[in-house]
Amino acid sequence: MTILSILDTAPVWQGSSPARALRESLRTAPEAEAMGYHRYWVAEHHNAPFIASCAPPVLVAQLAAATSRIRVGSGGVMLPNHPPLVVAEQFGTLEALNPGRIDLGVGRSPGTDMTTAKALRRVSSPPGSEAYREQVRELVGLLTPRPGDPVVAVPAADGAPDVWLLGSSVDNGRFAGELGLPFAFAHHIRPQNAEPALRAYRDAFRPSAAFPEPRTLLASSVIVADSAERAEWLAGPSKVIVEQSLKGIRNAPNVTPEDAAKRHWTAEEDAILRDRMAHHVIGDPETVRERLGELLEGTGADELMVLTLVHDLDERLRSYELLAKTMSGDGSGRSQ
Repeated sequence: MTILSILDTAPVWQGSSPARALRESLRTAPEAEAMGYHRYWVAEHHNAPFIASCAPPVLVAQLAAATSRIRVGSGGVMLPNHPPLVVAEQFGTLEALNPGRIDLGVGRSPGTDMTTAKALRRVSSPPGSEAYREQVRELVGLLTPRPGDPVVAVPAADGAPDVWLLGSSVDNGRFAGELGLPFAFAHHIRPQNAEPALRAYRDAFRPSAAFPEPRTLLASSVIVADSAERAEWLAGPSKVIVEQSLKGIRNAPNVTPEDAAKRHWTAEEDAILRDRMAHHVIGDPETVRERLGELLEGTGADELMVLTLVHDLDERLRSYELLAKTMSGDGSGRSQ
């Protein structure tokens, strides 16, 4: 059976609000737990009116309190925005209060526009520089303290969260392997890099105390509905999101499927959008099962994490339910 997890950005929709988006996340996590999902991660974005997930440790605390078994964590904390000591203390506290259930996924993207990044970043170096690598090493060191260390992330001394390195490039994969950390690849961002990045990770992997074997996770955009036609309709807003991103005008809440259905594109625009959305897995359960099976076989990923941008919460939960059933061998989600 496939290990399934969820990546939640707390999407904000037209006619809704960030507060409602966050409340929907708190409703979704217990439902996902009941369906057998393994992890529930939240993103970090800033100054984005279409995403309410901007404070992962705060949201993770609420999600952990609303659930009892599912692993909860960040997908991820954008480390260049934060002092490693603060991150270690925050997630060490979360782990102390929820032992064995906390994941700390870290990434190097600013998670925002460069103007906002300047207001957030504690270092002036670009996120892909050696400064980021040093931050990761510092964070790992703080979460694995040794006697005599001059600075200690106190709550982490009794137990640390699992640290995952996030990325969408070969370089990210290689770095995660060198550190002996599990690697979460953002297939929804750079699908063409999935196989080489995961291969580089495995080739570079050096066993660590926490992870003697390589561990991989693949994050992908997935929408499942009872029919292919319904799934395509639900995916209408995603098509608009891609269009807005290409034009650099993504500065408002996500449109509804009804509004997306009113959009008209030229044949050339439609072809471009279809090409850009080819890696999104959208369809009825059987179609999705086949496509995801091919994706997991091709990459060798140990786990699948899905990003499901569906406007209506009940329809979103239905997508998760259908996915859990179709990807399991017995008609139910995988229990962990």
